[in-house]
Parts: sequence; structure tokens; C-alpha cells
Amino acid sequence: MRNCVNVNMKKNEIIIKLNDEAEQTEIVTALTKKLTELKKLYKDDKTPITVTGKILKNKEMDEIQELIKSKIDVEIDFDMPKSLGLHSIKKAFEKEIAVSETKFHRGSLRSGQKMETEGSLVIIGDVNSGAEVIASDNIIVLGALRGLAHAGAKGNKQAIIAAGLVDTVQIRIANVVKEIDRDEEPMHKQAYVSVDNDTIVIE
Repeated sequence: MRNCVNVNMKKNEIIIKLNDEAEQTEIVTALTKKLTELKKLYKDDKTPITVTGKILKNKEMDEIQELIKSKIDVEIDFDMPKSLGLHSIKKAFEKEIAVSETKFHRGSLRSGQKMETEGSLVIIGDVNSGAEVIASDNIIVLGALRGLAHAGAKGNKQAIIAAGLVDTVQIRIANVVKEIDRDEEPMHKQAYVSVDNDTIVIE
């Protein structure tokens, strides 16, 4: 069985590094054994634990945090993106975009609405001006994209955005941003947006 979990004890913290290719079940099994050993070293010391090495989904983080807390009552930090928000990109990674969990939303998004998801997002409707859609992988809008779309929000530059009509002032893939001047650039119908050499291209 491969080594899924490495524990590195430092002076002011303990680093738990997860193998980024390991499955969650493997990590939980290995971590349970490691925590039993680690607990013996804890007495009154409350050295914080930092978990790193693999980008986790929120539910996976919750499971790992609960597991550690059940064994050792200590402060836990995850050195990785905890959400898909625009300010949480800590690690860029490459990922095959053809294989992705996909969420479907039926209906248009109005101004002020925001939708975030792990994996890819398909909007069966429009994304109106003032609305925001964020996905860790691809974004497909069957109608008009007039609001903000941020694909590859955790750093995946292979992600794409596709829309029946692109009529927005800004578009993002990973940490690459394209400002669109409507006076200079026409609206794009049946548009396919991708990153090429750190530049967003609309076809």
C-alpha cells in the first residue's frame, strides 16, 4: 500500500502531507493509524496541525478535520484553497478537463445571484449582468453570458468557458483575466473561451 500520509514534526507546528494521488478512503485509513501514534506525543502541548499536499473538496476537508479533532483537540489549518472564491487561489494545477463532475442549473441567474461549484457548471439559461458563476473546471452557458464567469477557479488553466453569446466586460480562467471593451470588441456568438500562453482567447 502506498504511503498516503506523511507526518513531519516541526518546532512550532506539525505538517500532515497528503499524497495528491491518494483516494479519500485511503487517506482516512492511513491518517487514523498515524493519529494514534501522534496522540502519544501530545500531552499538554497544543502544537497546531497543518494539512497540505492535496487539493480537497470541502466535504473531504470536513471529514479529515473531524477525524483529527476526534483524536487530538488541536487547532487545524488547511494549506490549500478552502473555497472557490476569487481570492482563494493558492495552488495552480493542471487537470484533464474532459473528465469532470458537472452540475446543471435550469433557469437564468439574475443580477446579484452567485453560483459556485466544484467541477463543471452548465447553466440552462442566461447569466445576466451583475450575476456571477464560478467553477473549479468548465463553465457552459446555453444562453447569454452577460455577468462574470470564472472557470478553473482553483488554478486549472485547461478549463474552458462556452456560451451561446458572450456579452460581458470581464472573463476569467484560473488567474488569467480578460477585460472586454464593448466599443472595440463585438459580442461573440457561439463563443469558446480558453487560455493560450497565459492569454484568454475567444473564438
